[in-house]
Amino acid sequence: MRELVAIDLAGGPAFVDALRRAWDDGNAVLPVDQRLPGPARTALLDAARPHVVITDAGRTHHDRGAPPVGATDAIVVASSGTTGPPKLVVHSHAGIQAHAHAVHAHLGVDSDHDRWLACLPLAHLGGLGVVVRALVTDTAVDVWPSFEAARVTAAPAQLGTTLIALVPTALDQVDPAPFRWVVLGGSADPTTRPGNVVHTYGLTETGGGVIYGGQPLPGVEIKIGPAGEIFLRGPMFASGRREADGSLTSLANPDGWLDTGDLGRWSQDGRLLVDGRADDLIVTGGENVWPAVVEAALADHPDVADIAVVGQPDPIWGQRVVAIVVATEPGRPPTLDDLRTHGQRTIPAFATPRELVLVDRLPRTVLGKIQRSTLSE
Repeated sequence: MRELVAIDLAGGPAFVDALRRAWDDGNAVLPVDQRLPGPARTALLDAARPHVVITDAGRTHHDRGAPPVGATDAIVVASSGTTGPPKLVVHSHAGIQAHAHAVHAHLGVDSDHDRWLACLPLAHLGGLGVVVRALVTDTAVDVWPSFEAARVTAAPAQLGTTLIALVPTALDQVDPAPFRWVVLGGSADPTTRPGNVVHTYGLTETGGGVIYGGQPLPGVEIKIGPAGEIFLRGPMFASGRREADGSLTSLANPDGWLDTGDLGRWSQDGRLLVDGRADDLIVTGGENVWPAVVEAALADHPDVADIAVVGQPDPIWGQRVVAIVVATEPGRPPTLDDLRTHGQRTIPAFATPRELVLVDRLPRTVLGKIQRSTLSE
């Protein structure tokens, strides 16, 4: 019987060895985020029902009566949703191979000379994808338990690292110049980056980033719906969502198109521009306002250390734009008028905030994405 093996180990050689061994035995793996508090870890394991859990203490049986995994299943990843029980997305060996080869073809990776560094959380495809790509293409990789700016900065000289995947908050702490490619995912990034930094777009369901610099990877198709909905199709997409009985529920329509839940459009030079989650769109006074656009316009205010924008019900405007701000100096925060004046240099007045909320920190996912649903609540 093919088993689901939960790997609850820090990033490093032991994690890679456990992954290899599981695949060699015909099993699938579930990476466990070691930062999960006890109740969240229990909820994940209850939902996933792995047969075996591997920790620093060794290998233990977990759910002997769990259904087997499919013959083609390679990895099971918990989606990064912020509400409800975790959704378990299954990727096949063929799918992860297709993704790895597409990424390497796009970046021109030479497996004999390039070297990856994995330092993002391995429970998410932003980090795990680096390891998987390296394994299936026989490319050298170093796997670390976490991001450390000083170590990452030294990696090209000390290890020969040429390729790395980061999120914007991490990249802000290192010089990208020594790397041949920096693959940038996670949250929206308003910062202008050098040419060796490629912005990516993708989902857990797509196996990670499948749009690089606004262009689809080889084999990936894009379709924009009548209301701006982004649909994607490709050979590297998930097999489905794993249910408690081991069955898979398809995530795409019968024609293979995946509804991403995002809205977007084409640029004049034929690149995909992602505006944001459909649920995040703010309609104020009949005008459409995208939070990321407002955040980018206000982020460079000298009194703003961090910012998120959400919509709140308003009896006059339908919704009002609310700026939630972490001040650079808590004793001297920006005022609402400051932000509106600053924003109107680059965005229309209707898009500037009508309310300001000051907080000590913003809730973000491990990949740096703002948890807007938490803020709205």
